[in-house]
Amino acid sequence: AVTHCRQALGRGMHVVTSNKGPAMLAGKEMQQLAAENGVRFCFEGTVMSGTPTIGFIMRCLAGNDINGFKGILNGTSNFMLTRMEEGMTYEAALKEAQELGYAEADPTADVGGWDAAAKGVILANTFMGTDLSLKDIPVTGITGLKPEHIVEAQAEKKRWKLCVDCDMDGEKVDLKIEPMKLDLIDPLASVGGATNAITFKTDLMGPITIVGAGAGRVETGFSILSDLLWIHSE
Repeated sequence: AVTHCRQALGRGMHVVTSNKGPAMLAGKEMQQLAAENGVRFCFEGTVMSGTPTIGFIMRCLAGNDINGFKGILNGTSNFMLTRMEEGMTYEAALKEAQELGYAEADPTADVGGWDAAAKGVILANTFMGTDLSLKDIPVTGITGLKPEHIVEAQAEKKRWKLCVDCDMDGEKVDLKIEPMKLDLIDPLASVGGATNAITFKTDLMGPITIVGAGAGRVETGFSILSDLLWIHSE
């Protein structure tokens, strides 16, 4: 996919993709190549599907510095944690997620945190000046969470979520993916099921939280359409 994007941009063609690969592995190269050829490299659908995220920051939050973000960026794991909080075991929640089409036959990318990690890398590299890859960041999935962990969090008035957490300390950016016990007052804590959400830390507007669908045929189709309309409007 990187090769396809590289060749298209080099020939002066706009590229719109929902494939995380090119944006994660070679996002800066794609953006530079697009600029050199007077075209656009658009990838709204790579993070939170059609819920405005990439374009929202680029256009609506233009002029803000992004100083960090924390988000629920994998719907499968979030669905499973919601069901486990309702009393299901990990195994039963995974089976239901597979039956509903949320999880693949091999669910490693979702439950292992790698899908969320790829999205975190895209956001950090695009908006926080980093040059990260998956091998640079600690990734912990939800496979180690047991019913007793869920009960423990409930007793503390907290809720487990698989979070992509990115913070800036001076010029250093730390990105990690791990299950976190969130206070119930945290806006991310109330996001259940297969829904995604992310809170961006901005210098001018403070924290801004976006909540919406993170997957789906229609939603991903909309992400492609929104990028096409952006290109057309310019």
